[in-house]
Amino acid sequence: MQGKVVLVTGGAKRVGAAICRQLHAQGAQIVIHFRNSVEEARALQHELTQKKPNSAALAQADLLDVDLLPDLIEKTVKRYGKLDALINNASSFFATPLRECTTEAWDDLVGSNLMAPLFLAQAAEPYLKVQQGSVINIVDIHAERPLKNFVIYNTAKGGLLALTKSLALEMAPDVRVNGVSPGPILWPEEREWSDDAARKKIIQGTLLKRIGEPEDIAKAVQFLINDAPYVTGQIIAVDGGRSIHL
Repeated sequence: MQGKVVLVTGGAKRVGAAICRQLHAQGAQIVIHFRNSVEEARALQHELTQKKPNSAALAQADLLDVDLLPDLIEKTVKRYGKLDALINNASSFFATPLRECTTEAWDDLVGSNLMAPLFLAQAAEPYLKVQQGSVINIVDIHAERPLKNFVIYNTAKGGLLALTKSLALEMAPDVRVNGVSPGPILWPEEREWSDDAARKKIIQGTLLKRIGEPEDIAKAVQFLINDAPYVTGQIIAVDGGRSIHL
């Protein structure tokens, strides 16, 4: 990873921050994208630049505004002179039972989980091609094993899975495109996920009988960027075996 330039969307906290820390620790220069998490983004940038000056930059953008997406790529390249990897991690996540689906929820969930990765990859392609770089999409095991009452989210992540394979075809042979599908890694922040019994049931649904860590996702991302030069169009489930046990 030494000297590689990586843009991580939604990189200020949770899994995104773990990805930033992991890649930075291996020598990458990181551009931390965020929308509203200003304090978390600044704190992470400070943490990383304390270890290595000028090694982390910030980029604020609302990914639902498609017109801003090329500028996000341009800012990254202007800052560090190139782009080696795009990590599409930013994601909206909330329940939409069928009877409660709205166009507003559709625009939010599909916009962040599917539309933004598409148009960011489109804007990034010329720069990634020069570097023989890669795109990593953070998908979800529920793209293939739907989560009840999350109709639109499931649909958006299912689209992201298909997009990953389509982009691998479109961007070959110069750019590799892969995905990582997390299982139970971090509990969502919504109150409905705070029930201990529900959490235990999910954990028991994994083959490894434990929750994973954000670092598990980060290490899979690092592998796909740096150690898998002959892998493209693939989705790696990092879920403790939950997806084959549902």
